[in-house]
Amino acid sequence: MREADDRQLAEEVIRRRDQSAFRRLYRRHSPALYLFALRLSGGDESRAEEMVQTTWIRALEGLPAFAWRSTLRTWLCGIAVNCGRELYRERETAAGCPDETIPEPAGAHDDRAAERIDLERAIARLPPGYRQVLVLHDIEGFTHEEIANLLGLQPGTSKSQLHHARRRLREALTPASRTGGAT
Repeated sequence: MREADDRQLAEEVIRRRDQSAFRRLYRRHSPALYLFALRLSGGDESRAEEMVQTTWIRALEGLPAFAWRSTLRTWLCGIAVNCGRELYRERETAAGCPDETIPEPAGAHDDRAAERIDLERAIARLPPGYRQVLVLHDIEGFTHEEIANLLGLQPGTSKSQLHHARRRLREALTPASRTGGAT
């Protein structure tokens, strides 16, 4: 039902430039799109917001040509991935080197919150390619074939990057690696 509703709303936006229909699409997809962008950006809220804004601008421009071979959500995530790549390259070029800052998540009040923060930090520290595949597969639930289409790679490359990303996460989250030595 949701896909049919998305399609109907998109048609309203295309045919009549219906702002109400656009607002419904925006409100429906932006929260998940923001969380997706936040993870892809390594927790950088300003980058995530910029990615979401740019994604919607490009989506509005490309909506008339969208062929509905995937869900609107999948298509939006693909646009967000590309926006994230472009933003990363722009900032890397402007700074002369990759941005290594990892934001400090707020509010660690219990062990479970601390574990979530550790996980988010570990994900944020992954190389962009590993992080993209991990977020798309393990968090967003995309298949390797869908990831390959979104990122322009082979399914085997997606599987390999996921394997390496998971290995790095395990290494980053073991007690010895967090304390700097054996326990």
